[in-house]
Amino acid sequence: MLFSSISFVFLFLPLFLLTYYLIPKKYRNIPLFLGSLVFYALGELTYLPLLIATLLINYIVSKVLYSWEGRRRRYLLIYVLLYNFGILLGFKYLSDSIPLGISFYTFQITAYVVDVYRERIKPARSVLEIGTYLCLFPQLIAGPIILYPDIMGQIRSRTYRMENMEDGLKTFVLGLSSKILIADVLGKLWNEIQVTGYESISTPMAWLGAVAYSFEIFFDFNGYSLMAIGLGKMLGFKIPKNFDKPYLSRSVSEFWRRWHITLGSWFRDYVYIPLGGSRGGTAGTIRNLLVVWLFTGMWHGKGWNFILWGMSIFVLIVLEKLGLEKFLQRHIVISRIYMLFYIPLSWVIFAVNDIREVGVYFSRLFPFLSSEQALYVNPNDMENALMRYGIFFVAALLLCSRLPSKIYAGCKEKAVGILALFALFGCSVAGMLLNASNPFLYFRF
Repeated sequence: MLFSSISFVFLFLPLFLLTYYLIPKKYRNIPLFLGSLVFYALGELTYLPLLIATLLINYIVSKVLYSWEGRRRRYLLIYVLLYNFGILLGFKYLSDSIPLGISFYTFQITAYVVDVYRERIKPARSVLEIGTYLCLFPQLIAGPIILYPDIMGQIRSRTYRMENMEDGLKTFVLGLSSKILIADVLGKLWNEIQVTGYESISTPMAWLGAVAYSFEIFFDFNGYSLMAIGLGKMLGFKIPKNFDKPYLSRSVSEFWRRWHITLGSWFRDYVYIPLGGSRGGTAGTIRNLLVVWLFTGMWHGKGWNFILWGMSIFVLIVLEKLGLEKFLQRHIVISRIYMLFYIPLSWVIFAVNDIREVGVYFSRLFPFLSSEQALYVNPNDMENALMRYGIFFVAALLLCSRLPSKIYAGCKEKAVGILALFALFGCSVAGMLLNASNPFLYFRF
């Protein structure tokens, strides 16, 4: 089930919230866990048993890990990690279908078991407790990735305030409108380019398409994250922020500290640092970064484009660590130009699954790399696209700046801010009614 659907907004969510708040506070994890399973089943009933099996196996293993001592604890941890990642990689690389949310809930439950093994935390006290953590429906399908120590206290006892409900609704509307009014609209342009064929677009249109996809993926994924945060507030939870204006970054390293923050933190804490982090000198740091970005590319999909995408980020981050980042921080204009090229080019590699088609698209972006005269193919296609989508590009560009956040912070409690949110909600509902529901992009990763 999509957050950005009429059935969720006007049926599932109201019925769930009514049930949730009618139950006494100390029992609310029961409807939350069961409701989350229903939510998952409505979107992916076939793989609901897999989710439950992963939950139960890791819960039992965590209990045993906590009670055992010696070397056999390590062996048991290895076995459960092989199960978790074997299932994940099996579906990603050997199957044509991927269970919804498997990448996210696998990372969450793996972090939980590893934290028990490290004796950072005690095991969950019950299946209900760990089930509420893993299956919490606001973030079950596409994150943000939540660590058990960060939410354990909220699972056991949380505060319910009317202002949190109100703030949650506002945050949800912001996320919904980001998805429906920006991401889905600019996504239509990217789809048009795919249907037309990369070889049939002009160089200006190729650059416009790359920018369109860059905006689409940001407002799609950030929109989902905002909706998750808003829903969490309605339920009494504080779900971590997943984006921090990444398109204002002045280096690739900074970009990946601001984009999908919870995934970056997971790789840092459970891969990079255990490998040695930056403690092994330059060579060790480079090796560990290589592993992290190779795994990050593989996590997103089985296409060679994802490996190329991850390796391109690895190379740039290494160069920045060797001195480029210090240079960029001293030269603001150069750093802005650098990122203006990096962002759309990186997302083109990410978006185009066929590695040969990536080459075709780059030949359109850089016509001097090809013998064909891409500049003269479809010479008016960019102008026609801007006539239809120009206002949405302007809106997306403004929303990536700091200004909207400052304006929203100052007026969200005022009548003008509330009226604006009602208008955004109305436009979003109209968009949902007039257009087919578009799955969130990260549903397929």
